Amino acid sequence: MVTETEDPPIVKVTPLQQMLASCTGAILTSLMVTPLDVVKIRLQAQRNPFPKGKCFMYSNGLMDHMCICEEAGSKAWYEKPGNFRGTLDAFVKIIRNEGIKSLWSGLPPTLVMAVPATVVYFTCYDQLTALLRSKLGENETRIPIVAGILARFGAVSVISPLELIRTKMQSKKFSYKELRQFISQKVSEDGWVSLWKGWAPTILRDVPFSAMYWYNYEILKKWLCEKSGLYEPTFMISFTSGALSGSFAAIVTLPFDVVKTQKQTQLWTSESHKISVPLNMSTWVIMKNIVAKNGLSGLFTGLIPRLIKVAPACAIMISTYEFGKAFFLRQNLRRQPLE
Repeated sequence: MVTETEDPPIVKVTPLQQMLASCTGAILTSLMVTPLDVVKIRLQAQRNPFPKGKCFMYSNGLMDHMCICEEAGSKAWYEKPGNFRGTLDAFVKIIRNEGIKSLWSGLPPTLVMAVPATVVYFTCYDQLTALLRSKLGENETRIPIVAGILARFGAVSVISPLELIRTKMQSKKFSYKELRQFISQKVSEDGWVSLWKGWAPTILRDVPFSAMYWYNYEILKKWLCEKSGLYEPTFMISFTSGALSGSFAAIVTLPFDVVKTQKQTQLWTSESHKISVPLNMSTWVIMKNIVAKNGLSGLFTGLIPRLIKVAPACAIMISTYEFGKAFFLRQNLRRQPLE
């Protein structure tokens, strides 16, 4: 007589554990990538000093942020004097003359947005992937694309108003009362949709990036695991897959990144200098103007700096995230017999 036995319960990583893993990855990525951007900005400021109202892009490896120079002088971290001959020389001299903490200048404010956005994004992706696999099957190749699109769409939509408010606060010293008045005025004049200014080019850059990144990442990870004879990816497999898929997605979506930067720069330059510029141009019109002025190569301006940031950021983030999930899964498996 054969007795039926119940299948053992499947042990999974909980959403809270996914959030903790992604939070750890976001903080580690920011800590490791931010010095590269700090050095880059200091080198730029040395060659072309930033005047008052000048905009520049600051990145912590997870998100790009528009920063506005408040006043001339050497008090601000990005305008401290230095005589740097190159990237390595800048690293050495900044550490020697200003202390190692200077390499993480401007990091705390960006972490306030970057970490929550990354936690929402990665957790949503994993939850959507699990849901779609239960409906469509484990081997459905479109799942990473759909999950990546939906997760990124949600994260960008939530963060977009915060990005606008944060950039406004950087352009001038605002009290919370003045900030509240600015938001109320903006909403009364242009409606709630005005808080999502710059949303379209961000979506056009980040959503395709996310779809390509996750699709290529899952394909590369599976291929490297098969080549290595492994069932689960190692840290190096995740790291390599993240770097390669992130680099490819960064190259393809760079034109939309150029448009987003130009649109944000125009917006805040106009407000700082009271210059009348057409701010309501569509993404496609801006792209046509860039091509007309600088040729097709104009849409790929800053390719190397973007790759230098995106490739290690993607590699560090995903490998740390996968490592964190694997750690929590092992902990859950150890606790399973006791439950």
